[in-house]
Order: sequence, then structure tokens, then C-alpha cells
Amino acid sequence: MATEQKDVLFLLIKSLSKSEKRQFSLYVRRLGANEDANFMALFKVIDKMERYDEGLILQKTSIKKRQLSNSKAHLYKQLLISLRLNPLHQSPITQIREQLDFASILYNKGLYKQSLKILDKAKTQALDCVETNLAYEIVEFEKIIESQYITRSMSNRADELAIQAKNLSLKNVLTSKLSNLSLQLYSLFLKMGYVKNDDDQKLVQSYFEARLPEYKFHNLDFIEKLYLYKAYLWYSFMMQDFSLCYKYAQKWVDLFEQKPAMKQLHPVFYMKGCNYLLEALYLAQHQSKFDAVFDKLEQDVYENKIATNDNTASLSFLYLSQNKINQFFLKGDFEGGIAMVPDLLKKIELYKNRIDAHHIMVFYYKIACLYFGNDDHKNCILYLDKIISNKELKMREDLLCYTRILNLISHYSAGYDHNIESLIKSTYKFLLKMNELYEVQRKIITFLKNLGRLYPHELKDAFKKLHAELKVYEDHPYEKRAFLYLDILSWLESNIEGVTVGEIVERKMRMLKK
Repeated sequence: MATEQKDVLFLLIKSLSKSEKRQFSLYVRRLGANEDANFMALFKVIDKMERYDEGLILQKTSIKKRQLSNSKAHLYKQLLISLRLNPLHQSPITQIREQLDFASILYNKGLYKQSLKILDKAKTQALDCVETNLAYEIVEFEKIIESQYITRSMSNRADELAIQAKNLSLKNVLTSKLSNLSLQLYSLFLKMGYVKNDDDQKLVQSYFEARLPEYKFHNLDFIEKLYLYKAYLWYSFMMQDFSLCYKYAQKWVDLFEQKPAMKQLHPVFYMKGCNYLLEALYLAQHQSKFDAVFDKLEQDVYENKIATNDNTASLSFLYLSQNKINQFFLKGDFEGGIAMVPDLLKKIELYKNRIDAHHIMVFYYKIACLYFGNDDHKNCILYLDKIISNKELKMREDLLCYTRILNLISHYSAGYDHNIESLIKSTYKFLLKMNELYEVQRKIITFLKNLGRLYPHELKDAFKKLHAELKVYEDHPYEKRAFLYLDILSWLESNIEGVTVGEIVERKMRMLKK
């Protein structure tokens, strides 16, 4: 990994917009004597760098090597202070925290009544935003002040605050349990992947039920419902129950449609919900509904109905781009998908420091699939090689599996016969190392292993035989997902009929609409 990607100060400075840099310069000027201090000189040098270079910093500034670490830490802190003052970063939640800071200052000056007035206003805002953790923190602060600011109504006020604290505490405990469950399910998914058999299904079901807290649905607030739906969504994904995935993803998105203001308060949650809904619709091959949800998300992003910041900008790029490619897959329009690749690659370069390397590899796999569907096997292999040659990144086993399989199929389809035997052997060895292969994967491996032994006139019958063997698994509860990573059936049909994969997929989608 490049050095500049490891230096947090370099990444922070490179993430600044022109207006943020201008504001930082104004902020430093207000500090007066500090304008020419080490941290400002350090800022100017790093801002001009293309790559982080410690030697250049020492050469261009008066900072000594032993001072560099402290100077960087000080600059980092000053940048964060400047960013905190920027109106663009003043969300309702940061404003509530700011009120808490003001109340603390007034309390320390002994101005209890003024402090309580600010806290009461901040508490109302926190409850409106369904920020129960913040509201609980405010109530606890109110209790401290009220114990020192004696009034005639103290007894009633004490009871009122005690009840508020108890209710908020119970809500926070439930929210925590629900958020823990969704996180634990995600952790379990990383360990074991999707259920592969009845034993896996029983294990996941008992794991979920044992950790699902008791609740009364009519008492749940926005955030509690959000985490509940999120937990059920992860559970249904692991169980490969796509209809249940759709149900809870839709409930998740509906929460925001019923309270549009929450899109500004919790934009990341909203976009993630839309992304899961689109994924569920893609898995279910429901094109018309997919198009409607995608258009709505795109409209919300472009019309600024979602709070805009660097984080939401990178996430909107990620979700819209990935689902745009999925939209081309659903239509069988591989040529249209390929047309967006140059612009997509530019944006990947733009956002490379804000999206993780795994998602970049997923983009490469999807791009490879677009070229595969368009019978451009040379470019398909080019993007698959970017994944296979990346030895530093630990990726999902299922993605690596189908990358290898698709790579072998593309070499075969492109007529690259000079090293096909060694490629078959290396692919076969790699896949055998995987734990508990699906039956679909086993049959593909066996077919690929025997490819080199077939004569040209035997190929069509071999394709037909494999197609018949795989077709029975198309709606299998544990095997069907394999066909969504790699449309092996359409590839087989294209070889049997002598047409492109795109033509096969397009014909299937027309039949689904009837």
C-alpha cells in the first residue's frame, strides 16, 4: 500500500475542499502570531505534495526531525478545530453537543439557571432527532445542576428527571441490544458466509433467536425500529431468503419515507437501506421495482434531500455506481454498461481514499462481468487479473472463487489455449482449498477439469449436459445464489445456441416481463 495512504495528516489535508482550506487560513490569521508557526508551514508544504514525503517536509520547513511528530499532531488538531467551526459540518447533532458545551461553561461559572435553560432546549432537540443517548446525557447533567440549584419545585423536578432518566436508559439498552445483534450477525456472516445446508440454517436461526431481545413493537421509536429491521435483514441475507430480505429492506426505507426529515439527520442509514433494498430486488430479479427504487435514490441525492458531506458523497458514488451496473445486468445491456466504465474508473480514482479496497475489487469484478457479457474476453481477463494479482487484500471467499472460475471460462472462450491446461490445474487447486464448496461449484470444477480432454465435436453435448445438471439448482434454497455471481447458465446457453450472452439475458428478461 502506498505511503501516502498511511499518513492520516496527509489524507486529511488532501480531503479538504478549497473553501475549507480558505477557512483554515482565515482561522490561522485570527490566531495572529501563529500564522508563521511550524504547523502552518507544514500545512502549506503537505498541501502541495502529490505523495507524502517526509524528507521534503524537513527540507522545505524549519521543522527539525525530532519536532515533526508533535508539529503534525498540532496541525491535525488545528485542522479539526477549523472544520468544526465550518457551517457545512454543523449538523443538528453537533449543534446539540455545542449546546452541551455552552451549558457546561455556564455551570462552571455558577450560572445554574442559564445552564438549565440551554439544557432543556438541547434535550427537546435531542428527543426530536431521536438521539436518546444524547438526551440521557443531558438529563444526567440536569440532575447534577438541580441538586445544587434549590427551588420550591425541587421534589417534583427530581421525580420528573428520575422518570426521564429511567425511560431513556431502558430505550438505550434496547437500542444497544438490537444494534449489537445486527453487528454480531455481520460478524457471523464474515466467519461462515451464507447458509449452505440445513445444519447451517438451524445454527443461524438459533443464534438469532437467542440474541433477539424482547420488545413491544408499538413502543419502538425510529432508531429502535431501524436496528430491528437491520438485524432481520442480515438474518434473512444469511438464510438466503430473498423475499424476507426485500420485506425488511422495504420497511427500513419506509421509515425514512414516513419521516423525510430523517434523511438529513441520518443520511448514511437511509442510503444503506436503499442499497440493501436494491440488492434484494436484484437478487429477486425484479427489474421494474428495482428501476423505481434506483430512480428515487438518485433523485434524493441530486436534489440534496440527503445531507451532503464528504462521507455521503463517497457513499452515494459507491451505491449509485454499483447499482447502475446491476441495472445493466438486469436488462442484459452489457454494451451500455461498458460505456460507463471510463467515467467509473475516473471516479474510483477520485474516491480511492474514501472507499475500502474490497469495494474497488468488487467494481473490477462487475466490470469484468460486463465485458464477459459482451463477449469481450480480453478486457474481462484484464479486470479479473487486477483481483487475482492483489495478494495483499483478503477478500470474500465467494468473490475469489467466481473470479477464478470466470477467468478460466474467459480464457477458454477467448481461445487462449497455450496455457489453458496449467490454468485449469491452478484454478482447480485453488477452489479445492475452499471450505465446503457448493454443489454448483463442484460441478463447474469437474466440467472445467475435463475440458481439455474433449474434442471440438463433443463440446456442444458437454455444454448441454452441464446445463441440465445445473438447471435443477436454479431455485435451490442454498445453491441459487451461485448463479447471481456468475450467470453460468446463460453462458452455456450462448455456447449451445451460438449467440452472445447478452442476447440470452435480454431474452430472459423479456420473458419475465410477460
